[in-house]
Amino acid sequence: MRIKTHRAARLSGAALACAMALALAPSIVHAVPPVQQTTQVPGFYRMALGDFQVTALYDGYVDLDTKLLKNVGAKDVQGLLARMFIDNSKGVQTAVNGYLVHTGKNLVLVDAGSARCFGPTMGGLLANVRAAGYSPEDVDTVLLTHLHPDHACGLASADGKAAFANAEVRVAKADADFWLDEAVAAKAPKDKQPFFKMARDAVAPYVAAGRLKPYAPGEAPLPGVSVVAAGGHTPGHSGYLFASRGQRLLVWGDLVHSHAAQFARPEIAFEFDVDAKQAIASRKRLFADAAKDKLWVAGAHLPFPGLGHVRAEGKAYAWVPAEYGPLRADR
Repeated sequence: MRIKTHRAARLSGAALACAMALALAPSIVHAVPPVQQTTQVPGFYRMALGDFQVTALYDGYVDLDTKLLKNVGAKDVQGLLARMFIDNSKGVQTAVNGYLVHTGKNLVLVDAGSARCFGPTMGGLLANVRAAGYSPEDVDTVLLTHLHPDHACGLASADGKAAFANAEVRVAKADADFWLDEAVAAKAPKDKQPFFKMARDAVAPYVAAGRLKPYAPGEAPLPGVSVVAAGGHTPGHSGYLFASRGQRLLVWGDLVHSHAAQFARPEIAFEFDVDAKQAIASRKRLFADAAKDKLWVAGAHLPFPGLGHVRAEGKAYAWVPAEYGPLRADR
C-alpha cells in the first residue's frame, strides 16, 4: 500500500507541475490573416455535349439600369427582381459570357467578349481562355451572334491586331451590312454611333487579312453547326445549334438580358433592341422550341456559366441552370 501511495503522490505532483507550467507559459494565439482574399476562381466551366466539349468563359459583368427593360412598369420589374432575391439598388448585375466548343475537328469560339470597351468589370475572356488550357491561337473559328461591342470588341488586341491570329470570323451578313456600313452609322442617333465604330475597329484586322466572312441566310458557317435565326435585337442576331450523339446545345446570344424578368415575362423588351417587336417574337419562339425539345441552351447574359434548360410554366418560362459537376461524357 505504501508503494501505491508514493506512486500516486508522484503522479499527482507531476500533473500539478505540468498544470503550473502551462499556466505560466505564454498564451498561444491563432493569428487570423489581416486581409480577406478578393480574387475569384478562374471564370471557366466545362460540360460534355456528346463527343463535343463545351467550355463556358466569363468575360465579366455589367450593372444594368432597370429602366433599360421596356414594356413593363417599374413596380412589376421590382416584383420580378424581388422574387429572385435580386437587390437592384446599384443596378442589376448581368454576366457577359462566351463559349468555346471543341468538336474534335474545330475549336470554335462563340462571341469574343468586350476587351477594353466597357471598363474594368469586363474584358476577362482571353485570360479565361488561357486558364481553361487553351491559347487564343488554338481557335480556328469565331462565330459572332451579333456585332455589339460586348460580343465583338474582344476580337482585337489593344494595338489593333487580331486577338485570335488563326481564326476566321463568321457573322450573319445582315448584321455585317448594318454595323459595318459607315452610311448606316451616320444616320444613327449620336449616342448609338460609337457602337458602329467599335464594331468596325473590332473586325478591322480580320478584314485586312481576308478572314472576316459574313454568311448568307441558309448558309452553314461551319460543318455541323446550324444557324438559328433570332433577329430583332440586331438585324442579323443569330443563335448557333451544336449537335453531337443526340445532344443539342443552342448558343442564343442576347435572347435574354434579365433572367429574372424575361423568362417570366417574355414580352419585356430591352433598350438596345433594334427591332423590339421582332426581338420579342424571336424570344417567344426560341423559348418554346428550347422547352419542347429539351435543348441545352447557353446565354451570353445568363448567370455564369449560363448553361441550362428552359422549362415552360403556362405562358411563362423558367430558367433551369446546369448543376455543377465533373465532366462526364455519358450525360
